[in-house]
This record gives sequence, structure tokens and C-alpha cells, in this order.
Amino acid sequence: MGLKDLLKRSEKVEGDLDQVRRQERFIGVKVTHIDEALPRTPIRIAGEIQRMRSVPRSGSPWLEICVNDGTADAMITFTGTKKIAGIQPGRGLVLEGVGRVENGKLVMLNPAYTLLP
Repeated sequence: MGLKDLLKRSEKVEGDLDQVRRQERFIGVKVTHIDEALPRTPIRIAGEIQRMRSVPRSGSPWLEICVNDGTADAMITFTGTKKIAGIQPGRGLVLEGVGRVENGKLVMLNPAYTLLP
């Protein structure tokens, strides 16, 4: 076993532990796991913000956020804004709205949200 193999194995274990940590973070919050959320129905999901970016579309800014709950990623889009106070990478959110599937990922547009500590 070479050094590269050892590093790959270490990264995989670290990634698995991170997924488990995210799943445990949202125990007790009554939500649907992202990988089990049904499109085109009202859903309530929770996730940790992984990354975010501001994207200009149709002459106005859109804030795109990727959240992960340990089971899958979801893309959340807020139209007409570049940033929202309190929303930053690593923060937990509970999101409520209607989702759709786009390129194999759950996507929600302007959901209601609650910030978690």
C-alpha cells in the first residue's frame, strides 16, 4: 500500500465522518431527508450550507446556496438579493417550500427559511 492509497482511504473516511456528523446535526428537527424529498410537493428539509454564490440573472442578482444534510445536496435560490444576513457557509437552515429536480438535484426557489445555531 503506497502513500497515495493511504491518503485516498483517509479522505474517504473523513468524508464519511462528515456525512454522519451532518445527519446527526439535524436529529430532532422534524424534516424530510433531502434524498427522500419528493418533487412538486410541499417539503421541509434541513441542511448545512456548503457553498454560496451571487449570480446575475435577468438584470437582478440571485443568491444560490448549496445545502447538505448528510444524505444529498440541494440547491436553494433566492431571487433579487446578493446576500441575506445570517446566511453563511457552515450555518444550518430549515427550509420549507416546493422543490423540483434539476440535473438530479433537488432545487428550491425562494423557500421560507429558519436559521439554526
